[in-house]
Amino acid sequence: MNLSSKIAVILLFATVTISSGQQPDSIPARREKEKRYIVEPVRSTMFAAALPGLGQIYNRKYWKVPFVYAGFGALGYAVTFNTRNYNTFINAYQDFTDIIPETDSYLTLLKNLNPEQYDPVLHPETYNPSTESWVKTTLLNGVDYYRKYRDLSYIGIAAWYLFTIIDAHVDASLFDYDISDDLKASVLPLNFNFYGLSPGITIGITKTF
Repeated sequence: MNLSSKIAVILLFATVTISSGQQPDSIPARREKEKRYIVEPVRSTMFAAALPGLGQIYNRKYWKVPFVYAGFGALGYAVTFNTRNYNTFINAYQDFTDIIPETDSYLTLLKNLNPEQYDPVLHPETYNPSTESWVKTTLLNGVDYYRKYRDLSYIGIAAWYLFTIIDAHVDASLFDYDISDDLKASVLPLNFNFYGLSPGITIGITKTF
């Protein structure tokens, strides 16, 4: 056996010995993996559907819970704001188009206008028909505007509720996804071929556990 073959055999023996010595160290790591918290996407989705934020808690994404309820709070405020203004404008329009002098809630919305110029009930002798028509159009535009955004706010609540469910499901599905660099490259000064061992360089890629 020549010198190069002896060196090759020695290096091969050293590599096998080192690999064998590292094997027991991987056992605690595997046991540690087995003890990890396990998340089931179906259960997470059901929790999120039952109570907003519960799916995020189940996924241990606690920092998302304030955002979940902040979204519902903002949309709930939008519903309240638009509903209140919708009711104000529709009552004002109804009061303006009836013939009862006591129903004058529209006056609070038209503070900068003189009722003598547009009110045919309170001031039938001085009102201007074109100004009256403009006031009707303005009040109806207010009704349509706030009704539209009230409805959109309700749709927003439903969409946000659905989004929180999808978010919980995606988090649960990706909970065990490992994005760490678990590939290890090793370089061995040996080549294996039909003629046995020969000096050279062999590159191997293995997955660590």
